[in-house]
Amino acid sequence: MNLKKFRFPGFKKLDWYITRKFLGTYFFAIALIIVIVIVFDLVEKIGDFMENHASWNEIAFDYYLNFIPYFINQFSGLFTFIAVIFFTSKLAIQTEIVAMLSGGVSFTRLMWPYFISSTAIAALSLALNIWVIPVANNSRIDFEIKYVNRLKNAKYEPHIYREVYPGTFAYIRHYDSENQTASYLALEKYEHSSIVSSLEASDASFNPDTRHWTAPRYLTRSFDSLGMETFTKFETKLDTMINLTTAELGRPMELAKTMNLGQLNRFIAQQRAKGSDMLAIFEVERQTRFSYPFGTFILTLIGVSLSSRKIRGGMGLHIGIGIALCFTYIMLGKFFEEMAMGGIINPILMVWMPNIIFTVTAVYLYSRAPK
Repeated sequence: MNLKKFRFPGFKKLDWYITRKFLGTYFFAIALIIVIVIVFDLVEKIGDFMENHASWNEIAFDYYLNFIPYFINQFSGLFTFIAVIFFTSKLAIQTEIVAMLSGGVSFTRLMWPYFISSTAIAALSLALNIWVIPVANNSRIDFEIKYVNRLKNAKYEPHIYREVYPGTFAYIRHYDSENQTASYLALEKYEHSSIVSSLEASDASFNPDTRHWTAPRYLTRSFDSLGMETFTKFETKLDTMINLTTAELGRPMELAKTMNLGQLNRFIAQQRAKGSDMLAIFEVERQTRFSYPFGTFILTLIGVSLSSRKIRGGMGLHIGIGIALCFTYIMLGKFFEEMAMGGIINPILMVWMPNIIFTVTAVYLYSRAPK
């Protein structure tokens, strides 16, 4: 085997030219869209900000500064695709691609600077997903809950039903994070799908240090094999420990988005040990943090293979086809995520399914690209 054919390709003037064009177009497109989105978002929410007395410092730094990483990552694939198609189509129209291939540069070698650029974008997306966005989401979501009317008090579900032990479920109604009190708490124990006992209390408070729930009074119900109910009311103080923390009371998707990778891994392990029915939701969040950055390579390969050929219709046709494919990728991602959250099909497989489908598409288009 001739090992010379596998030598490192280096980084020549042509590579620098393509990389500069790729990354320059990518960041220019992101910057332009971010400015437009922030202006429209501010116009939409300025009434809420003024009504709830949000300061300009909070609006700028607590909200929009933390909104930018979330937005970049959410549409990174689309911007990557647009950047690749835009300047590669331009190279094809000006017959520069033909000149490169005629000069002895293989199409595989031509992909090298694209690979370098997509690696940089994927690394940025991965870093945002693992470290930056969870921290930014904490501040952004807290700001929205405080100052955006339609999202006020949206951090916690009004009605929360969680399995805390096998066969034991906790129901919590209207949990208030400020005073750490729920208007109603119930613990229900089931055997063979039938309720055998329950504990109910009003104005239940949670102590994060002891992880105990307390209430000024409570009552219990028990049911025998014939379904006869025994009712007991206690005027004494309830003090009980439940395998449920306030972190688990938040809306599952919002909660998952505020955890860094280490916190998310530990939380998933905890939920798996409890046999939680929310496990699929958190697994989807973990897998998407890796699947989206990996999709950068797939979309780059599709974009180059699609736009490197000079065709009738020029850049406009390339961009139209490219955007259609990219939105198909995004829609498939959302579709399979929703399926994965149901927990019926393996969530890992479902999250990665769009990448699997588009990898096949990318390989086909690459085989059809001009050589």
